[in-house]
Amino acid sequence: MQKFSLHTHTLGFDGQQTELEMLQQAEALGWSHIGISNHFIVHPNIKKSPMYYYAEKGNYAAIYSESFDEAVSKFASHYQRIDEINQTSKIKILKGMEVDYFDNDNWRDGFAKAIAYLKPDYVIGSAHFVERQNILYNSHDVRTASQVEQNWMLHRYWQNVRAAAGSNLFNFMAHLDLLKKVNLGSSAEWLDDEQKTIDIIKESGMAIELNSSAFKFCAEPYPSKRIMQMAGEADIPVIISDDAHKSAQLGSYFEQTEEMAKNCGIKKFLTPCDIMERRLNHKLPSKLLINSRNRF
Repeated sequence: MQKFSLHTHTLGFDGQQTELEMLQQAEALGWSHIGISNHFIVHPNIKKSPMYYYAEKGNYAAIYSESFDEAVSKFASHYQRIDEINQTSKIKILKGMEVDYFDNDNWRDGFAKAIAYLKPDYVIGSAHFVERQNILYNSHDVRTASQVEQNWMLHRYWQNVRAAAGSNLFNFMAHLDLLKKVNLGSSAEWLDDEQKTIDIIKESGMAIELNSSAFKFCAEPYPSKRIMQMAGEADIPVIISDDAHKSAQLGSYFEQTEEMAKNCGIKKFLTPCDIMERRLNHKLPSKLLINSRNRF
């Protein structure tokens, strides 16, 4: 069974325990690695999203930033804590981030600049939002929308996942069918979107995670068995993740996830070294290289 996780969250973002506490549990489990990948979600209209009120109420609004300056400031201090812990730890904490991709030039420029400054060990691509008329809607907003709006949002969600997968900005893609969390997107009408997404992932040489956290509310991980079968047929490599928000969740449902993946025809299970060897396109645009006064 896999003895590491690269998709975890800590206190100060939306996790419940510190970087040190997560490391200590990984050491107790006899793991070879642990990666901390807190949310890196940057959008100028993020506070206008309907879900932002609930994020403030639930004390996890820190995962959202209106600017790259704000996000980089949060991650710089977080990475500094990891560097300090790594000086004496038995196993190394890898510095990651779970990034929401927004398909526009301004976002890509800001992200490239942030990555050049922060220098994470790996970056996970994800999609938690759909954007409509400059407002961001998350999965719970999609659930409460009308049927027509739901269908539009679900199609847009899969478009976002494909754009992220084809961007060559990420080491692997997280929880492909996230919207099943709110019981959406599992019917046969979404097979075409799923297959198109797998095709893009295959074409771009991307890996996907098998996120075991979905076992908490359904009998499979993210993505579904049918998507895993598509991934197996396409020979797409995978990495198992727990999406742990506290130390007790590290390694949860790994055995079940691995067994299901093998039964679906998946053969390539990646290591942290495999993940970090993936060559990404984080080159700064020329206009940013010329303007040395830009922050970070």
